[in-house]
Amino acid sequence: MHKSKNGAKAAVPRHVAIIMDGNNRWARKRLLPGIAGHKAGVDAVRAVIEVCAEAGVEVLTLFAFSSENWQRPADEVSALMELFLGALRRETKKLNDNGISLRIIGDRSRFHPELQAAMREAEAMTSGDKRFILQIAANYGGQWDIAQAAQRLAREVQGGHLQPEDITPGLLQGCLATGDLPLPDLCIRTGGEHRISNFLLWQLAYSELYFSDLFWPDFKHDAMRKALADYARRQRRFGRSAEQVDAEARA
Repeated sequence: MHKSKNGAKAAVPRHVAIIMDGNNRWARKRLLPGIAGHKAGVDAVRAVIEVCAEAGVEVLTLFAFSSENWQRPADEVSALMELFLGALRRETKKLNDNGISLRIIGDRSRFHPELQAAMREAEAMTSGDKRFILQIAANYGGQWDIAQAAQRLAREVQGGHLQPEDITPGLLQGCLATGDLPLPDLCIRTGGEHRISNFLLWQLAYSELYFSDLFWPDFKHDAMRKALADYARRQRRFGRSAEQVDAEARA
C-alpha cells in the first residue's frame, strides 16, 4: 500500500534505485577475473526484479555503467559491453512476457552501433502499458543528466519559447532522463561503500538511503526483502517535523 507524500509512511516504495557495487571484489575474493563477478551479478538482478515486482514496486532503476566507468581497463570494459549485449538479446522476451517495460537512460553515443541498435530493439519490444518499469542507467552520470536538462531548457529560451525566469525546479526535473517517472523513494547501494557516486543526483534529494555490506552478486531475494522492510519502518518527513507528519497521518 502506497501513501501520498503527506502520509507518515509508505509501506512499499514506488521507485527503487540501486547502485550495484562489489562485482570485482566478489570475483577477487574467489580468485576469479573481474568479469566473473559481473556475470554472477546478473543473477542478483533477476532476484531483485522478482522481489520488487512481487512487492508492488512500479519502477526499478539499476546503475549498470557510469560515465566514469570508461576509465576501467579496456578488456574489462569490452567484456562488460559483450555481457550487456548478450543480456539484452537473451532477456528481452522474458521481460516482455512478464509485463516488464525496459528503459535505458544515459548518453548512448559512445556505445557501439550494434549495442545501440539492441537497446532500441529491446525498448521497442517491451514498450506499452506494463505493470513494472525496469530502467537501466548505462553511460549515465547525474551531472550529465542535469547538464543535458539545462541544455534543453537553454534551447527553449534561445528559440523564444521560454523566458529564463520561467525556469523552475519542476520544469528542470521534467527534462531529466527520468522526468516522466516518480522520484526514487529508496536508493540502495551494495558493497559496503557509503556514497552515491554521481547517480541520480537531482532525483535522490529526498530518497531514503540504504547501504548493504553484501557484494552485489550476493544481494539476492532475502537481502532485497530486508531492504524493503527497512524502508517500510522509516518516517519520511520531506523537511517537516515528525510531529507534523504524525498529525497529518492521524487526520
